[in-house]
Amino acid sequence: MPDLRMAETPRDSDALQAPPPLRLDSTSLFLDLDGTIAPLELTPQAVGPDKARRRLLDALLARLNGRLAVVSGRALADLDRVLEGRVPALGAVHGLARRTSDGRVFAAAGAEPMQEALADIRAFAAADPNLLVEDKGPAVSLHYRRSPEVAPACRDLVRRLGSRLNLSVQEGDMVIEIRAPGPDKGGAIEAFMAEPPFAGCTPVFLGDDLTDEDGFRAVRRLGGSGVVVGGRRPTDASYALPGVAAARAWLNAVLESEA
Repeated sequence: MPDLRMAETPRDSDALQAPPPLRLDSTSLFLDLDGTIAPLELTPQAVGPDKARRRLLDALLARLNGRLAVVSGRALADLDRVLEGRVPALGAVHGLARRTSDGRVFAAAGAEPMQEALADIRAFAAADPNLLVEDKGPAVSLHYRRSPEVAPACRDLVRRLGSRLNLSVQEGDMVIEIRAPGPDKGGAIEAFMAEPPFAGCTPVFLGDDLTDEDGFRAVRRLGGSGVVVGGRRPTDASYALPGVAAARAWLNAVLESEA
C-alpha cells in the first residue's frame, strides 16, 4: 500500500491526484466538517446530524484507535450538535478552541475588541435579513451566502474593523470572519500531534476552505499530507478530491480495504 507523500507546493488543485489509501495503523486523521464531510448549506444551522456520517466517524474512531479529530471553524458546542457528541477530539473556531481526546478544553480568551466588532457587524447585518452573524466568542463570522451581491460591502466592513481593532481577518466560502489573536487550524493540529493518542503517527488532514491551508502546511511540516476537497485554487495540499461525496467515498473505501 503506497504511503501519502508531500507534493511540491503550492500547486493548482486541478493538477493534483486523488490520495492513495491510508495506512490506518499509522495515521492520525484530521477532518474539516463543512464542505469536507458535510455538504455546505445556506446557513450553518441547516447542517445537522447525519446517519451515514455517524457510521463513518464511528468506524474511523474505532479503526484509528481514537486518532481522529475534527478541526473546523464552528464553535465547540455547535460541533457537538452536528456530530452528536461522538468525536472527543475537536479543534473549533479555526483553532482558537480545542478539546483533547480526554476532554480537556483550551480556549483563547475573548478579547474586549471582539465585543465592539460584534456590535458593529450586527448593526451592519440588521439592514439585510439574509445576512447571518455567528458569534463564536473569540471570533465573529458574517455569512453572506444568501446575499452574495453584498459580499464586497461585507468584506470591506470586516477588514476595516480588523485594521482598527488589531484583530485578524480570514475569508471562507461565502463568509468573512474576524477573530482574536491565537492559534489557527495548523496550530490546533500541531497541538494534537504532540499528545496521545495522535503522537508518533503520520498526520493527514482533509479540508476544503482557505482556512484549511494552515492545516495543510502544518501536516506537511510534520511529515504528513493534506487533501483538498472540492476547492479549485493554488494549495499546499498534496492530493485532491472533487467534493464531499468523493471524500466520504474515499474514507469508506479505506475502511473496507483494511477490513
